[in-house]
Amino acid sequence: MRQKRILWADDEIDILRPHILFLNEKGYDVTPVNSGQDAIETFRTETFDIVFLDEHMPGLSGIETLSRIKEVDPNIPVIMITKSEDEGIMTHAIGKKIADYLIKPVNPNQILLALKKILHKDDIVSEATLEGYRGEYVNISNMINDSPGYRGWVDIYKKLIYWEMELTSAQSPLLDLLHTQKQEANNAFAKYIRFNYEKWIQGADDKPLLSPLLFARKVFPMLDNGEKLFFILIDNFRLDQWWEIKDILAGEFTISEDEYFSILPTTTQYARNAIFAGAMPEQIQRQYPALWVDEDEDESKNMHEDLLIAGQLERYRKNYSFSYHKILTSSYGEKLAQNMNTLANKQLNVVVVNFVDMLSHARTESKMIKELAGDEAAYRSLTRSWFRHSSTMDILRKAKSMGFKIILTTDHGTVRVKHPLKVIGDKSVNSNIRYKAGRNLEYDRKKVYDIHSPEKVGLPAPNISTKYIFATGVDFFAYPNNYNHYVSYYTDTFQHGGISLEEMIIPFITLDGK
Repeated sequence: MRQKRILWADDEIDILRPHILFLNEKGYDVTPVNSGQDAIETFRTETFDIVFLDEHMPGLSGIETLSRIKEVDPNIPVIMITKSEDEGIMTHAIGKKIADYLIKPVNPNQILLALKKILHKDDIVSEATLEGYRGEYVNISNMINDSPGYRGWVDIYKKLIYWEMELTSAQSPLLDLLHTQKQEANNAFAKYIRFNYEKWIQGADDKPLLSPLLFARKVFPMLDNGEKLFFILIDNFRLDQWWEIKDILAGEFTISEDEYFSILPTTTQYARNAIFAGAMPEQIQRQYPALWVDEDEDESKNMHEDLLIAGQLERYRKNYSFSYHKILTSSYGEKLAQNMNTLANKQLNVVVVNFVDMLSHARTESKMIKELAGDEAAYRSLTRSWFRHSSTMDILRKAKSMGFKIILTTDHGTVRVKHPLKVIGDKSVNSNIRYKAGRNLEYDRKKVYDIHSPEKVGLPAPNISTKYIFATGVDFFAYPNNYNHYVSYYTDTFQHGGISLEEMIIPFITLDGK
């Protein structure tokens, strides 16, 4: 490993020789100079990893030298060494973005600790992360193999997200092992869903909160308690994406985190309509036939969400005033943020934000977007960049200033698919590549979750022979006709509709303004 080079400027540099020898023994290459001017000239001609600057030097002061050095390389870390903690001097130095400061007299161990913190932080964090995941790997594997209930699966998924983000940040070689373990978890989770999902829909006592009861169990109690709510649903918003943006909100809001399970299929037509109607899709089709759009119809599948909300309020005998808004463009979001005062008298304001869903579709269709969001880490990063600068952030801040409690949630997540499964069906079969619904479907039963009696899981059946099949893990469906094109086009894209931890276990966040 290359020696780290230190430029040390102090007008009493000779007195610091013992410190320099100590650093040499620890493997550092120190270049001493005794003035600010010498520091600048040396810095212009040589390459250093860090600079030590005495704050009080004759001629150019440490602050002046700092400014000149930052003009040459704004990113070089600088440690300021000062005789006093003068507030004005240190405020000025910090404003110039020093990495740290030490108070004279300094001892060698102080210097060494500062160097480790600044120059070796990534290596130390990487090693600690490596050892941490190695220790947790067996624990997570045991949790997967112990046939956990739904609460256990939430814990497993959160552990996997945590370590994925940690290993990504540390650029650890164990990231591939983590992805293999996540795939193993998804395979076991699919078996768990196959065994339990119908029982949940049929009314089993021990089951997670599912989409149709989200309003009844979470939203209505807050409204009944006198809260005024903004219910913001970000379409296609995964739990790891929430973790990616959480720190942006932490300074302005008190955050309460929870999770719930999306119903199947994990798509807008089914999961989001179930949230707003407070009912399973089969019940929506039966009770509100004018509001349900069948798979084979060209009409948009979520055009009537405001009417479904009104129907649920009426069914539960709730007289709350409410508004409904869907943000499909940045200009509409900005307009909504500017006109928030018109919503002040509403008890419930529902806002659907489509950006993340549009991002996942654009990633499939655009080579440029696919390169920008090449993997989960890049996908999270794009979400963070959007959220920080979006009208959604403005809406959250204005809702807080107006005294609203805020719910931030989603209808389903999304998974990066990798493995094609061949399926055969007629022209009436839907186009989603994570689930299929229709007649005369041919497929490998061992690799899917198939439902022959849709009514038992709350799904509509346009025909007596209609059945549903769901891809699991990172699988997706492809037709034999033009098979290679389908596989090439969809492999490594983010999709939803099937069974995976990423699609089904999703965030439910409550925000209170600080």
